[in-house]
Amino acid sequence: MKTSKFRFNNRALDQLPPHAADSPSRSAEYSDSEVIGLRILVSKQGRKFFYFRFTFGGEKRAVKVGEYPALDVQTARKLALEMRAKVDRGINPQLDNAAMIAMPTFAEFGRNEYLPFARKTKRSANDDECRLRVHAFKKFGTRKLNDISTRDIQQFHADMKESHCPATANRHLSLLSRMFKLALQWGRVERNPCTGITKFKENNQSQRFLTPDEIKKMYAAMEREPNKVAVAALKFLLLTGVRKEEALQAQWHHIDMENGLWHLPQTKSGRGRYVQLSSEAQAVLKELGKHSASSKWVFPGRDEGKPLNNPRKAFDRVLQAAGIEHLRLHDLRHSFASLAANAGISLTVIQNLLGHKSPIQTMRYSHLMNSTLRDATESVAAAIGRSGQQGM
Repeated sequence: MKTSKFRFNNRALDQLPPHAADSPSRSAEYSDSEVIGLRILVSKQGRKFFYFRFTFGGEKRAVKVGEYPALDVQTARKLALEMRAKVDRGINPQLDNAAMIAMPTFAEFGRNEYLPFARKTKRSANDDECRLRVHAFKKFGTRKLNDISTRDIQQFHADMKESHCPATANRHLSLLSRMFKLALQWGRVERNPCTGITKFKENNQSQRFLTPDEIKKMYAAMEREPNKVAVAALKFLLLTGVRKEEALQAQWHHIDMENGLWHLPQTKSGRGRYVQLSSEAQAVLKELGKHSASSKWVFPGRDEGKPLNNPRKAFDRVLQAAGIEHLRLHDLRHSFASLAANAGISLTVIQNLLGHKSPIQTMRYSHLMNSTLRDATESVAAAIGRSGQQGM
């Protein structure tokens, strides 16, 4: 095996030729004059790999550092020096390297370990899968789990706030923190990089509500939407004000059509509750039951053995057809509450309708209640004024 020593730099490594095809050795080896033990091996096909050579326990050993140019010279030197420091402390870097190879990537851990566990323990596992697939896997998917730093998470959190909103960024941070907490408990990592990261302040008072005119346009667009199960789910969300996952997990044996009641055995608050179904909501279910009675799920997916995963795509098509902008699925719940408040229903009743654990959560609709009270006050004042004029 040919050996030569020079100071590594990217330009010099780029110019290294493939090892001679007729050579009895498998590769040519070159040593870095700056970091002792750092080598680069060039194969007959021209591929170049960094290695760190060292002596441990009286035996010569080697650890693959990485392939050039995916791994640049500066990073290879840094890793080689870290391995040298371990040798000096009596630690065999080969053992650490084996553990690193066994370390899953973020995507591998998410798909193979976290999501299967979440589906057994979390009602919102589908939301987790969507957040990972759409955003987190694209950012961290190929990174080794223990190679993701607090700074990486902070940057991702900040980027999400810029492209979406503080609440969305915070939901992603909570998910990542939960994943790394489990990875720590399961011995996959030694620390949670999300620890200490502060969530953004959320402005929950600013809500988007559908107007009566927008509801009319949305219903008209629903008539032209081909995915009728998704349409039924969207109508049901608006007519009941329940959370998306509560609706999608609904099963026929929980629904008492005779008394117009729907039992939710478990909600976000951890308690079961009953939802009073209006005649409109019951009509949606009756129509749906004609086509999905063979499934235990009220809103079955393509596979009737599973519930509808997410009506988001159908929702987007309906909004586009109706010309409605800046509306989220969760805003159907807000719209239900706003219509109730505008109808003069008390905040206590709205709290029960929404299944809020605390009245503080319901206070975001108080400004709508104030408007109703103001109209009522004006009506009383007008009546008093008319009575006063009659007495003159």
